[in-house]
Amino acid sequence: MLKRSDVFSSFSVNDLKKAKKFYSETLELDIKEIPGMSGLLNLNMTGCKTMIYEKTNHIPATFTVLNFQVDKIETAVEALNKRGVQFEIYNNKDIKTDQKGIFREDGATIAWFKDPAGNILSVIESNSENV
Repeated sequence: MLKRSDVFSSFSVNDLKKAKKFYSETLELDIKEIPGMSGLLNLNMTGCKTMIYEKTNHIPATFTVLNFQVDKIETAVEALNKRGVQFEIYNNKDIKTDQKGIFREDGATIAWFKDPAGNILSVIESNSENV
């Protein structure tokens, strides 16, 4: 029944103006407001339809809501650092990153960061076996 349906993902933020600025200026994504529907943004990305909506009682996701495939993670992390993005440093039983915030284990090369609402995003090297 649903296998022919168009699919898109969505997640909430607590401040749509901050989200719009972060996603359009910092990450340089194409953002469109949805005509006639206040409080909604579309992220126009190749291969992924994503809607962002404002929610007054927003609680940041504790999981990764968006993964961006990149050719070279070092280059992406450096470029995003220059734009003010801070990568998460993990040092726990399950996830250990280096000082740049890059996880390099189990065939994956990933670095996580947060949007202004605290949602978790990542850049992941496209040659990682798990992608």
